[in-house]
Amino acid sequence: MEPPCEAFVPGYGDANAHFHVIGDHPGIHGGIEAGVPFTGTDATEALQTALLAGGLLTSTGEEPGVDRTFLSYLHMCLPEAEPSASAYADMERFFDAELRAIAAHVLLPVGVQATTHVLANYTARQTESIDMNQLHGQELRGSGFLVVPIKDPTLWTNGDADRLVEALETLQATDYRRESDLGRFIAGSDPYFVR
Repeated sequence: MEPPCEAFVPGYGDANAHFHVIGDHPGIHGGIEAGVPFTGTDATEALQTALLAGGLLTSTGEEPGVDRTFLSYLHMCLPEAEPSASAYADMERFFDAELRAIAAHVLLPVGVQATTHVLANYTARQTESIDMNQLHGQELRGSGFLVVPIKDPTLWTNGDADRLVEALETLQATDYRRESDLGRFIAGSDPYFVR
């Protein structure tokens, strides 16, 4: 996918991911130097460390090792200033195409912008007042997705990283997959599972 900008950070990771970590844009969550989302800042190092401890990464750094995980941004272009609502709307087609192509079971939006977008578009939840302190690491059922919001790592305080790691470990100890058996619609008795 080639967005209409000179500098952008495309999605990175496992194309068959179970987990899709979604950030805002490279100006906030880094990645321009490495070309990989969530790289290049102290806050993203803290996030990568928590994702590693929680079992979603196999290594950290400018090219983190992924384990069933995909990383991307709502707005993959490097903006000159905070993107406008129309800029986010214009980039929605790229994000939505990527999200649907990956078809992860669990969406992990990072920060208020990504969480608001995911909750508004992929769940039936209200998004008027988002309290990231309350939502951080909480499992929320969506429309075909399980959503686990992550507080922006620049705002983490004591215990936020541990809370995320614990939530990821608890999640992976369950059957978090969001699949439906459509076998009843085809001849025979074999199941046909889709995400």
